[in-house]
Amino acid sequence: MPSLLGPFVRAALLVLWLVFAGFTCTGSEHTATATLPAAFSDLLPHFQVEPEDEYIVKNKPVTLTCRSSPATQIYFKCNSEWVHQDDHLIERTVDPATAQPVMQVTIEITRQQVEKIFGLDEYWCQCVAWSTTGTQKSQKAYIRIAYLRKNFEEEPQGKEAALDQEVLLRCHPPEGVPQAEVEWQRNEDVIDPASDPNFFITADHNLVIKKARLADTGNYTCVAKNIVARRKSASATVLVYVNGGWSTWTTWSSCSAVCGRGWQKRSRSCTNPTPLNGGTSCEGQNVQKSACMATCPVDGGWSEWSKWSTCGADCSMWRTRECTQPSPGTGGKDCQGLDLQSLNCTSEQCPQTVSGAEDVALYVGMVAVALCLTLLLIVVVLVYRRKKEGLDADVADSSILTTGFQPMGIKPSKPENSHLLTIQPDLTTTTTSYQGTLRSRHDTAGKFSMTNGPLLDPLPNGSHTLHNGKLNADPAEFVSRLSTQTYFKTLPRDVANTSYGTFNFLGGRLTIPNTGISLLIPPEAIPRGKIYEIYLTVQRKEDLRLPLAGCQTLLSSVVSCGPPGVVLSRPVILSMDHCSDACLDNWAIRLKKQNYEGAWEDVLLMGEELVSEPYYCQLEAETCRLLSEQLGTFALVGESLHMGAAKRLRLVLFSDAYCSTLEYNIRVYCMDDTQDVFKEVMQMERQLGGRLIDEPHVLLFKDSYHNLRLSIHDMPQAHWRSKLLAGYQEIPFYHIWNGSQRYLHCTFTLERLSLGTCELTCQLCVWQVEGEGQSFSLDFNIAKDTRAVDSEFLLMDSNATALAGPSAFQIPYLIRQKICSSLDAPCPNGADWRMLAQRLKLERHMSFFASKASPTSVILDLWEAQHFHSGNINQLATVMADIGKQEAMIFLVSDGEC
Repeated sequence: MPSLLGPFVRAALLVLWLVFAGFTCTGSEHTATATLPAAFSDLLPHFQVEPEDEYIVKNKPVTLTCRSSPATQIYFKCNSEWVHQDDHLIERTVDPATAQPVMQVTIEITRQQVEKIFGLDEYWCQCVAWSTTGTQKSQKAYIRIAYLRKNFEEEPQGKEAALDQEVLLRCHPPEGVPQAEVEWQRNEDVIDPASDPNFFITADHNLVIKKARLADTGNYTCVAKNIVARRKSASATVLVYVNGGWSTWTTWSSCSAVCGRGWQKRSRSCTNPTPLNGGTSCEGQNVQKSACMATCPVDGGWSEWSKWSTCGADCSMWRTRECTQPSPGTGGKDCQGLDLQSLNCTSEQCPQTVSGAEDVALYVGMVAVALCLTLLLIVVVLVYRRKKEGLDADVADSSILTTGFQPMGIKPSKPENSHLLTIQPDLTTTTTSYQGTLRSRHDTAGKFSMTNGPLLDPLPNGSHTLHNGKLNADPAEFVSRLSTQTYFKTLPRDVANTSYGTFNFLGGRLTIPNTGISLLIPPEAIPRGKIYEIYLTVQRKEDLRLPLAGCQTLLSSVVSCGPPGVVLSRPVILSMDHCSDACLDNWAIRLKKQNYEGAWEDVLLMGEELVSEPYYCQLEAETCRLLSEQLGTFALVGESLHMGAAKRLRLVLFSDAYCSTLEYNIRVYCMDDTQDVFKEVMQMERQLGGRLIDEPHVLLFKDSYHNLRLSIHDMPQAHWRSKLLAGYQEIPFYHIWNGSQRYLHCTFTLERLSLGTCELTCQLCVWQVEGEGQSFSLDFNIAKDTRAVDSEFLLMDSNATALAGPSAFQIPYLIRQKICSSLDAPCPNGADWRMLAQRLKLERHMSFFASKASPTSVILDLWEAQHFHSGNINQLATVMADIGKQEAMIFLVSDGEC
């Protein structure tokens, strides 16, 4: 019973204590002291809640709480000093679980209180609880002012990493209280190493990419945050690149030659892997060539017939032969004909002689067949003679074959050889021009077939007249009429860069002055009875530039000749300048042709020409000769096989012809080393009023991915200064190699310190980084020579743009025919067209010449194309004499007589 009454007694005493305590608090509101009931007087106070560390954010005060049971009073002590009792907020309750009295005290700490503490000591607070038995102290709570500085102690830096390489991005967050937490972001997305184990964040907040992937390319940001603020570092770009790797070599191609020495090649591509994000390209060649020897096909040959066998019982005998001299091999043809031959025996040899009506019938039949064959032969001869008498020559007047050149005096090397001159010129002729029409005597209405192809309309008056072989017409009228045709509407109407003419079977030549571009139409290239209007033009529009890719670069102008679709009996020769180093070991040079839809197609690869194709090229040091059986739009495109391939750049300097200010400009042009581009720049500078201040220089620009740099040095500082802020100017590599513009320029602006300064001396350097360079030493007076660009600098071509008939050729027509008939026939000692090709250094094209009906005529066409301006006909005569052909005597004419 006493044990049951104990709790009730204690509860009653607690209620009385609370009433008393409440009465006490009412009387004294800020007193933290109370008297415990006797039942709890023997207990020490213990803390249910102790003050915790706190951070003051900005100016917001923090609250510290202390709760103890049982306790008569509780006070806070901060930095060893008691907090005033008025600053305590007291709350008394009863613990429902133990029925013990609970006292809770809270205080507020402001930023000003904490800031009063100087030195190394930190601001701390502790509460002390009393009971009748004794006191207890709580743990210390530290109060700090929270902050986060703006600047990172170390920010991540951008990096370039190879594929699968480890990447380390460092980050030291800003100083702060409490210490900042760090997270990483890639392209604003938070990186979670738990979901992507390829990322790892170290204890000192650095980010590790274990194996760089292409997807890891991006902008990385280090983010630091605490309760005060959130800071982001500058972004660091990580670029994961892939270095190129070679694929395996392809198998060797078949030998280019069907018989004898040829070439075979194999290739590989830089695709294992393909270089990405600036990774290095593959080093080495992507094409390998190797000499090969193709086994020539051997056609079979018959051996000698064996002896006749003895006459058999059937009155016949036979003999045989074998296909063994030689035996057919390597795809050669088998022997043609019979390998067994039989013959009836005579009556004396036949063991069984039979005579009768059968023999008589046989003899009568043989006589009848012989008579029929004789009559048939007589009829054929009569028909042939009648046709020959009715033939009408295509050329009525032989003077058209020799017009365009002066009468020639004959200077034989020996008097006894004077009878060898078989063609005597007409020395009574007082004019050298043919005042007639180029059309044939036949009815031209039925032969001018221009309705089945994209050809021009017939001329209004039906003919053209020649004066000294030159075509006289209005170029603007021709271009205007040309542009009305369906196919030619996209051609440029640039009269200065277009040439045209009307031609027949005698051929002719078209030339665009000062461009190195010409079209040779050999005799017999146009079928007899046909007359064509043919044009030649250079494309200038930027939208007609070829699409280039990879290591490709444009090596020539885009040249159009036409109209496309005309029927040619033999190849014409299109000559155009190129700017490659002409080394086929460094290049894969392709001829591209534009089709009717405007797309570009590869029609020829230099060094691998096929004689069966309608296109063939001869690549010279600065010129390409295209032998083509079709007209159209052409261009040369080169693809470098390794970094040794080089383009020729022409460097040209211009300045202002008139200078009345302190500033003086020098313009440096870097252009493809071709005549047509140089002409275009000269024409542009003429319009600007510029002047050429030094001779052009040539620079070999290699496919090394290095830029072109230009700088100016050694100016007299007392009189001149450069307004260029940097030490040099730079033209990017791809602007030169793959750019659509064929010329680029940089301007150096100089400033003279006085208008009286006219003498300028300096050094201007142009060089490719880690490559070849050129230097201009300038020393001139800017005021003396004030002439603009004129014909003195732009050497105008005085030759006619169009020449028709014999005047277009150095070799007269009839003499040319005699040379061809003399050299086309094979000669046992080699004194034929093959020796002519060797002496003219054209032996590389033997297979091509041999595929033509007249190899000599093609060789002479090439000679005409090469030596139209500078050829000496006596040199050709000397070659003919060396070969041993006496027909060469007709060439021995002095330069004054030609």
